[in-house]
Amino acid sequence: MQLTSTEKIDIVNIGLMLISCCVAMVLPFELFLFSYAILGPLHYLTEISWLHDKKYYTKERYDAIILIVIGLLITLKFYDRFLELDFPEGFDANLAYIALLGSIIFVTVKNPFYRIGGIAVLVLSSQVAHNYTILFTVFLPTLIHVYFFTAIFMLYGALKSQSRFGIPSVIAMVLCPILLYVVFPDKAFYPPTDYSVNAYAPFKILNINWLMHMQGVPIQNDMPAWDKIIFHSSDGILLMRFIAFAYTYHYLNWFSKTKIIQWHNVPKLRFAAVILLWLVSIGLYITDYAMGLQWLIFLSFLHVLLEFPLNVTSIIGIGTYFKQRLFKSAQT
Repeated sequence: MQLTSTEKIDIVNIGLMLISCCVAMVLPFELFLFSYAILGPLHYLTEISWLHDKKYYTKERYDAIILIVIGLLITLKFYDRFLELDFPEGFDANLAYIALLGSIIFVTVKNPFYRIGGIAVLVLSSQVAHNYTILFTVFLPTLIHVYFFTAIFMLYGALKSQSRFGIPSVIAMVLCPILLYVVFPDKAFYPPTDYSVNAYAPFKILNINWLMHMQGVPIQNDMPAWDKIIFHSSDGILLMRFIAFAYTYHYLNWFSKTKIIQWHNVPKLRFAAVILLWLVSIGLYITDYAMGLQWLIFLSFLHVLLEFPLNVTSIIGIGTYFKQRLFKSAQT
């Protein structure tokens, strides 16, 4: 059976998923911290560079400026406790709501009056996001971005390429988290090290909110109680397996498709700048994990926001594919 280059990459991706799954089962905290510090920065930098060359998948180039400004404001909100800028409660949820739904306008609407009117409606209605603050501020830039949107991107690519291994790779993406929850559910192979516990501290908000809102774990009154659940309970370890897998494969999926996406095909000076910033970022993470996280927080938010139009494009593409298939079936 002759394999196309796309099919070979799909097979490689299935292998990468299985490897990520196995390591996440054994060393979930360490895998996440490694992937976030080493693979994450290079992913942010190369994807933003690639999206720039793709005109951010929007109708107008200046749409990206709106997303960049939103990224800056969300970053300032993140540092609010240090800067004392006194942002209103839920301000970051409002911004994420505008960025996500605004991306639908950026991708689908060309008429400037409709675009301005649509954004104005989003700004005026953004208070709705306060009812879903955790969704927009915790889950959207993390697990929804690295898992759900990655699966959508893979499905869109599989439908476009018609690769024989495209849909199986999407199915593997769905099955891996299930396996992580059902295989050795009560076994922690290696407890997290003291370094891992300390380095993971800024990310605990994700685990706490997922465990409370998605798994119904009762609210704990103090952080030591949450630490025991996150790092040493069955619920905490199983969740961390999923988080580690989702982040690791999100990055590996991007790099495995270099030949298809061609993110490396950029001016040499820009590529050199990307590599330099990546090496500096790794150095900061090695020196002090919290310092590396603070150094890259803007790029982390920004690459999520700038990817929204691509996510919208992928969802529209999937819908269009199935609409055409249904139309053809109706005709025959």
